[in-house]
Order: sequence, then C-alpha cells, then structure tokens
Amino acid sequence: QVQLVESGGGLVLTGGSLRLSCAASGRTFTNYPMGWFRRAPGKELKFVASINWSGGSTYYADSVKGRFTISRDNAKNTVYLQMNSLKPEDTAVYYCNAGTAPYSTGGAYWGQGTQVTVSS
Repeated sequence: QVQLVESGGGLVLTGGSLRLSCAASGRTFTNYPMGWFRRAPGKELKFVASINWSGGSTYYADSVKGRFTISRDNAKNTVYLQMNSLKPEDTAVYYCNAGTAPYSTGGAYWGQGTQVTVSS
C-alpha cells in the first residue's frame, strides 16, 4: 500500500501561481512513477502530468505544457506540481497518483485531492 497526502491547493487570481505537494508513505517511493490528475466541476478526471522514478522524464497534458512543472524529491518521498500562469479553466480538484503511466488513467494509489480555484 502507498498512502498519498496532497497539500498546497487554494484560491488564486488568474495569472498567479501555486505549488502542490504530495507526500507519500508506505512502500518504497522510488518504485513508483508519480503523476497528477484533475477533475473540473462536472467533468471527467484528466491526466495533468507524470514523472518517472528518477525524475529524469516528465510528461504533460497539452493544456498545461509550459505552465506547469512536475518534480520529485525521493529523499523526502514527495512529488510536486508547480503551477504558473494559472487560468480559470485550471480550476479543479487535483489528485496525486502513484504508479502513473504517461497519459494514462492512473495507477493504483490515489490521494484525497486538493482544491485549486482560479478566479478571474
């Protein structure tokens, strides 16, 4: 089992920035590629970004490419999502995921989600 706890969500104005964190516990963190997904109100869950076990490879949805950056600190068992130039359409609940294949529907383990609201 892997337990995931997200933090860092909140309310921000258009053009602002937020950094989400996801702390992992349980099984060996470096065994897992990690990712972020989001669900906007009334919409389906969508892939946002993923990163391989070492951090050497990253993948992004077209909608966030150039604005969001995924990273991980294996010494801290934490994955991050730096979100810049936020837009109202980025408003969603963001979920951390372990075992993420790039552009997939997600791996086996999920966090509880953190709300991001971008106000115009």
